Amino acid sequence: MKLFERLKADAAPQWADYVDHSFVQQLGTGELPLEAFKHYLVQDYLFLIQFARAYALGIYKSPTVDDMRQSLEGVKAILDVELDLHLELCGSWGMSRSDIESAPEDTPTMAYTRFVLDAGMAGDLLDLQAALAPCIIGYAEIGAALKNKGSETEDNPYTRWINEYGSDEYQELAQGFAEWMDKTAEVYLTKARYPRLSSLFEKASRLESGFWQMGLDAVK
Repeated sequence: MKLFERLKADAAPQWADYVDHSFVQQLGTGELPLEAFKHYLVQDYLFLIQFARAYALGIYKSPTVDDMRQSLEGVKAILDVELDLHLELCGSWGMSRSDIESAPEDTPTMAYTRFVLDAGMAGDLLDLQAALAPCIIGYAEIGAALKNKGSETEDNPYTRWINEYGSDEYQELAQGFAEWMDKTAEVYLTKARYPRLSSLFEKASRLESGFWQMGLDAVK
């Protein structure tokens, strides 16, 4: 079994709570309150800034030049693609980049980003990948599932988001990350190491669920 699939299977309840969260379901039907999505998107922009730093940390933690290049591609994907998507959507509501970047971080944002950075600082490249994987691969799984359900309709206000994460380009990025994890595991993974990786993955999956819930809680 591939490393990601093994981690996912061992954190099955937490993974299901994440990818099948009410936020995701409502996003797919278009019934998600706009204020919930706005709050999530601004916080996700702030999250991605720290996520880019985590990928940059991956460059430092990389044992080979190929690993360094893979980490660099992650930084570029965030800075050149994902942040632009967020700015595009927020701009449609009259929010400027300075408005977004000056917004205060919500508690779940701080908890998740610091967790990922700490995992990378305290461990090696494989630890960092285990903490990053739920976000990177999970969004691909969610995007693909929503597209398979036909959620990207003209009257769904979240079609742009669904098309981004359900796109062939993002699916390939996520698949490439999973393959990168497998290559890293060939170097670092031992039987004794696996429980730590599983714990990091499970915690990151729970933090992802908390991130969705943060959006819903913003309109309560």
